[in-house]
Amino acid sequence: MKKFNLFNEIIITDKPTLLQAINSSKLFGINIKGEVKYEPFEDKEVLIYQGKPTIIDNFEKVLGKNYQLVEDEDRVLIKAFSNWQELIGVNTPRASYDDTTADGVAEFSDKGLEDIGWHATEFNIDYRTLVEVLEEKCDGTILCIEQKDPYQFSGLGFLNDDEEAKKVLFDFCQNIVKNKIENDPHFKREELTDDEEDAAQFFKIV
Repeated sequence: MKKFNLFNEIIITDKPTLLQAINSSKLFGINIKGEVKYEPFEDKEVLIYQGKPTIIDNFEKVLGKNYQLVEDEDRVLIKAFSNWQELIGVNTPRASYDDTTADGVAEFSDKGLEDIGWHATEFNIDYRTLVEVLEEKCDGTILCIEQKDPYQFSGLGFLNDDEEAKKVLFDFCQNIVKNKIENDPHFKREELTDDEEDAAQFFKIV
């Protein structure tokens, strides 16, 4: 997965297309590629703006005070990091997971991925570990704000292919659970709890 860090990124959108959207009186969004999109938005659309503006005298008033804009002849260049809190609400309904709180990721939006995460916790495989696997091995986008000093991170993950992600995550967890049952004294086969037994069956170990 690739990070799209709003602290660093400048989104470039076409000025005539943006004007057309503003004048349409329809709810529209601008995605991370600078494309103008109308609702209903695609399943994994990642937006840096969403709205139905009524003020059309200038782009600053249309998008709002939390956006930094530069205009040239036919383009509008946008920096959106100051609007992060609003963008969390805009994008969370389409995100695969939410990593915007101090507690970290607590669940996956896709039921199949969440089933894997739920059963994995029985063998002390936490969501942070699962997210790191997905971010390393799967395609997708992490919309975020991240800086190093002082360190700050808040992000939303968007997986391109849930089916691929489920296979990657299932195989990863299956290997760990199998290894723990064979080698970890805390997870001896004959001493598994009912929940651990259910999880082992879910991962096709027993």
